[in-house]
Amino acid sequence: MESSTLQDENTKLFRVMKTCYEMLKDRGYEIEDSEINMRRKEFIEKHNGTISNETIIRREDLTFLKSKPGNKEPIYVFFPESLKIGVGVIRAYMTRMKNENVLRAIIVVRVGLTSGAKAAQTEVSAVAQVDIFTEAELLVNIRYHYLVPQHIPLSKQEKKELLDKYTVKEAQLPRILHTDPVARYYGLRRGQVVKILRPIETGTSEKDKDAFDSNNKDGKEEICYVTYRIVS
Repeated sequence: MESSTLQDENTKLFRVMKTCYEMLKDRGYEIEDSEINMRRKEFIEKHNGTISNETIIRREDLTFLKSKPGNKEPIYVFFPESLKIGVGVIRAYMTRMKNENVLRAIIVVRVGLTSGAKAAQTEVSAVAQVDIFTEAELLVNIRYHYLVPQHIPLSKQEKKELLDKYTVKEAQLPRILHTDPVARYYGLRRGQVVKILRPIETGTSEKDKDAFDSNNKDGKEEICYVTYRIVS
């Protein structure tokens, strides 16, 4: 039997990993249904050998690599062991990514980063796309919260067609901060445009809507207001 402390820790890691898989799938990465639907017992046995083992799962062993169809845009998901990661950890991950020609990563930290690591993250942003999440942020998938409307990131071509259709410039679009939780979830960067579908009963006012559309959130189709936001 697992001790209560071990049980809590393994359950937390199980939930965090599930959210990571869901997040990558929503970003267009190839994720198997079996990975998302994995049960807690299966997760523990996969990463710890046996459910009765009294050793907490090593976070470093959870690290994995995924890519989009056609082996495009590979991304690493790292799980450092330290409570707060320092410059050395960031540099070690960047070296590994450079050696494998991987330009994207998600780092799931237990608590946070040291001031030095934060500075290093800013430096590497010029050559790689690295997103930092705490484990607490990933315990629950915010996309499934009933107050969060459906967000659909637009491609560069779709963005161009949108601007042409409404004869507007980027500066005229309403904004969403790149630090917004949903923007971070989708890995959105400044300049990207996201389409937001708000069900009519919880939507914005009539003057704010651009058009009507329907979503398919949680398997239920609803008539929605459509708005567009550019990431700033």
